[in-house]
Amino acid sequence: MEISLVTAFLGGVLALLSPCGALLLPAFFASVIGQRMRLLLHGGVFYLGLVVTLVPLGLGLGAVGSLLTEYRGALIVTTSVILILLGLVQAAGFGFDLSKALPGAGSLQQRAHSRGGFVRTVLLGAASGVAGFCSGPILGAILTLAVAQGNTWNAGVMLAVYGLGMVVPLTILAAVWHKLSPRALSVLRGRGFRFLGRDLHTTSVVTGLLIVALGVVFWTTNGLVSAPSLLPTGIQRGLQSYSGVLANPLVDAILLAAVVVVVITIWAVRRSRNQVKVQQPSEEEVL
Repeated sequence: MEISLVTAFLGGVLALLSPCGALLLPAFFASVIGQRMRLLLHGGVFYLGLVVTLVPLGLGLGAVGSLLTEYRGALIVTTSVILILLGLVQAAGFGFDLSKALPGAGSLQQRAHSRGGFVRTVLLGAASGVAGFCSGPILGAILTLAVAQGNTWNAGVMLAVYGLGMVVPLTILAAVWHKLSPRALSVLRGRGFRFLGRDLHTTSVVTGLLIVALGVVFWTTNGLVSAPSLLPTGIQRGLQSYSGVLANPLVDAILLAAVVVVVITIWAVRRSRNQVKVQQPSEEEVL
């Protein structure tokens, strides 16, 4: 599985937990949607909205990157420098809202808050994919990696995985929102602190340092080409001996999504069984 796809997924998770709007979406979904099946359905619709916005953006940047493959060396250096700068910006608590650079993004956010039902959910997803002052550097880093892919299709898949990284924790957190303790919410939100006269936030600092590390790794591994694989070499050879299609980034994305779906399904089934046991009266209560 490609490191870039795992990075995109983690980027989506961190964007959801960014300080400016940390946990606002899970709280909204938990209070408005309620029932578990409706929550899962709305989560899917929200992801559809994310894909409508993010994937075309990734495809466009991937197309630009494919035109620059002749200058791969310069592209790797430029990408690494941009990633390091974006990481420092994120760690220092600065940010920017990429939605302001996209035509129609402002009106899309307004329509999302004026509608209801599934229309509101899909519009909220479309707006949330690119909006957010604190998550701007994170999305900027993912878009930079999309350009560096040098492949239109791979870049589109990467942005789809980034959206998946947002919607999976959103759905899980919304499902358990009312059971989370104040301490758990505090941990998820992170905490602010002051350093060298500037107010910083733990989530932003950790995210920023991860982006900086990614920039360094991207530089030292020739654009992740020589980066160690997430699967042992023996397993990779065994898989590739059966079918070359397994080297396709789309297959990687599908496998990642399948793992996420399996984990969520197991969690939901166990949770349902526990609730049924709690609701069933004991023999003493029946008597």
